Formats: sequence, C-alpha cells, structure tokens
Amino acid sequence: MTYLIAIAIIFLLAVIVIQIGKVSELAAKIRGEEEVATQSNNRTAFWLLIFMIVFLIGCVVSAWYYKDVMLGYGPLTAASAHGVEVDALFNTTLFFTGIIFVITHILLFWYSYKYRKQEGRVAKFFPHNNTLELVWTLVPLVVMTFLVVQGLIVWNNVMPDVDPDSQYVEVEATGYQFAWDIRYPGPDNKLGTKDFRKIDLANNSLGLDFMDDKAIDDIVLTGADNIVLPVDTIIRVRITSKDVLHNFYLPHFRVKMDAIPGLPTYFIFEPTMTTADFREQLREYPEWRELVDPLDPDSAEKWEEFNFELACAELCGQGHYSMRRIVEIVTPEEYQEWLAGKQSFYKSTVRNTDNDPRKGELLTYEIEDRKAELSDLFSTALSDDASDEDKLIRLKYVFFDTGSASLDEKSRYELEEISNILKQNSTVRVELRGHTDNTGDPDANRSLSDQRAASVRDFLVSNGVSESRLSSVGFGPSLPIESNETAEGRETNRRTELRIVSK
Repeated sequence: MTYLIAIAIIFLLAVIVIQIGKVSELAAKIRGEEEVATQSNNRTAFWLLIFMIVFLIGCVVSAWYYKDVMLGYGPLTAASAHGVEVDALFNTTLFFTGIIFVITHILLFWYSYKYRKQEGRVAKFFPHNNTLELVWTLVPLVVMTFLVVQGLIVWNNVMPDVDPDSQYVEVEATGYQFAWDIRYPGPDNKLGTKDFRKIDLANNSLGLDFMDDKAIDDIVLTGADNIVLPVDTIIRVRITSKDVLHNFYLPHFRVKMDAIPGLPTYFIFEPTMTTADFREQLREYPEWRELVDPLDPDSAEKWEEFNFELACAELCGQGHYSMRRIVEIVTPEEYQEWLAGKQSFYKSTVRNTDNDPRKGELLTYEIEDRKAELSDLFSTALSDDASDEDKLIRLKYVFFDTGSASLDEKSRYELEEISNILKQNSTVRVELRGHTDNTGDPDANRSLSDQRAASVRDFLVSNGVSESRLSSVGFGPSLPIESNETAEGRETNRRTELRIVSK
C-alpha cells in the first residue's frame, strides 16, 4: 500500500509540472515570448544572488557549528606528535582553497546576474588576453608550489623509518574480512617470521613460522582484547592484509595507511596523550558532558565512555563496519604491566600439540624459565624454615632413554644449572633419588632407578661437584605420586628427585 501511495504522489506531481508548463506556454503566447524570457532571466539571476548569499553564509555557519566534532578542531586535537603537523598542513590548504572557494563562487553567481541575457545586449568575445593568462597561471603555480613544498616537509617528517638502535614499540596489524589480527613482540622485542604457506585458519591464522625463535614469544591478541600502546613512545606499525585491500586508520592519531595483500607497509607515530588525558580534555566541552542515554539519569556522560579507535577506511565488503577496534593509550608502566600479563600465542596454543613443529625439543625460553624456577626452589629448600617437602626438588628436565640409565642430551641444561647452584653453596649435601612406574619386574625397576640416580650423580661430579657431597638411591615403583593406572600417571611416576640432606 505504501508503494502505491508513493507512485500515486509521483504521478500527481508529474501531472502538476506538465500543467504548469502548459500554463507558461499559454502566458508566453499572450504576453509575448521575449518579455517572458526577460522576466525569467531577471528572476533567475536575482535568486542566484540570494542563493549565493545563503549558501556562503550556510558554509561558514555550519563549519562553525560543527567545529567541535571535526578532527583538528575543538577538543579533537591530534593525539600524536606528527598529527599536529598534519593538522597544520590541512589548515594551510584549507586557508588557500577557502579563499579561492569564496572568490570563485561570488564571481560565478555575480556574473550569472550581471551578464544575464537582456534586450539589446550583445556578447563580446575575445580569443586571447596575456594579462589573464599570466594571472591564472602564476597564482596557482605559486600557491601549489608552496603547498607541495609544505606537504613534502610534513611527509618526510611523518614517513621515515625508525633507527634500529632507538627505543620503540613495534606491532603488526593484519587485516582480513572482517577483523584485524594484532601481533606484539615478546620479551625479545622482535616480531617473528611469517609464511603464508603455513596459514591454518584453525591453528595458525597468521602463518607464524615457529622454527624462527623470534616467533616463539610473539603475542597475538584475541578479538576481545583492546589494542594497548604506551604514551610518549615511538610506535611502528607493520600493516598488511590476508585477503582484500583494507586501510589501517587511527583518526585521532592522524594515522592512515593501506593494508595490501603481499605488500607490507608501515607507519610510525608517537602518542602524546593517554586515553584518560583525552577524556579530561573532552570533559571541558558541554556537548561531551551530555548523557550517553538521555532516558537513563544514571547513564554515564559521553566523555567518560570515549575511546580511541582503529577503523578500516576502505570498503572491504559487507562486514566492513565490524573492523572497528578500541585503542587504549596508557602510561609506559601500565603498558609493561599489561604486556607481562599476556602469554605468547605459541606457548598458550601450539606448544606440545600435534601442530607444534618443535615438539620434543627443549626450547631456550624453557631452559631460562627452569633456571629461574630452580633458583627459587633451592632458595626455599635452603631456608631455615624449609619443610621436608620443600627440601625435595623434582628434576623436571632430566630425561633418560626408554629402559636405559643413559641421560638424554636435553638433560644437561638442568643438571649444569644444578651443578652451578651446588658449587655456589659448597657445604650443601644432597641425595639423588630415582623412581619408576610399576610396569615390568619390580626388582628390575628398582635396579634401573638406582642406575639412573647414579647417572645424575656422575654427571654432577663430572661438572665439578665433590663426590663426597652426593649420594644416590633408587626406589623403583615403591613411591608413586600419581596412579599407575593411566599413561599420564605412569609418566609422572618415572622421575628423578634431589633431596637436600644438610646445609
């Protein structure tokens, strides 16, 4: 029914226009064609002048009215160091183009009025004028030269790459339909290698190459995580795409760069205001002190819920709108605390799974973590109030070949660290204990556990620990700590322990 009414209205309007045209033709015949044309020209020229005045006033008034919600004006000043230069360049361009805009529109409508067709007036044509040619060539040339030079200066200030020896934070943004994958480097401050052939949407959506040690500690944010960056710190953003063209746009920081499949780009900027600081700036403006929900008197004010944002500024498909993410700028201390709470993608998702290309390998970070853990365990075990349980340390990274007392090559990392600790604490005496599960003959298991404990003792002796401080004993399957009914329990029971005998 609504469509029928709309069609009927359009039809009636068409009939009215046709009838008006017929009435005009009839009036022209009655009063004469030329008189009607003159009146029409005068009327059109007059209203063009009126339109010019209303239009130019409207441009100025609307710009002034909306200035506080436009980037670069009111509270929405640039929140990055280079953004100030970008805004200044924009204002310079706006100044010159604004002058041209006003002058050309005044002349356009004035000439339409002044040179309207009138009785007895004959148009004058001249094919060439050197003065005019000079003016409209030199003026744009001078203005454009000034703008181009200013633009190149700003471009060179904004687009240089970072000095590898400088202090900066590097993150990577990978766009895809319809979200961003954000990757941070781990403690090594280096992003690992990617290989598109390793992309697995279920297990490794970025195609990280875990054979590269730099990729082991990389952090990949989940879709629910905010992008967190430190204030007053140079940020280098690697920008790329997995499918179609996207655009990495941080409007409040004046950052905008295409994300192109197969062609990595980058952008460097330095945030100068935290999210909290920017909110306080917005708080000074009445329109930002309005309630988010006018119908709820307990609703927060708009400035309280403001957030910087990342948007895609390229029409990339039907879900383009959903690529928005919140960006949070915090102090360097808050950033370090936030980063410390994030676990690497490899450690949390891939390590020791069927998708781990380094499964069974003892990695550098595990060796270093175990060193720190052993240091803490020995500190507790050697303290005056240490319990018997505290004095018993399980050697998690001591491995043997199946059914053998020969130490696996990976065992040396843990045993070398224990050797160093014992040499630093020269009066400490320890007992090495071997254990097995209950699979097989109990006597054979006891003998094997005794041999394994002796192998650990011999390794420590070969690394400079006095043999008189060491003893070894095997308990076989007699002291299980888990049930031997499961494979996991049996694996846990096959262990080597170190007990502090005396300090």
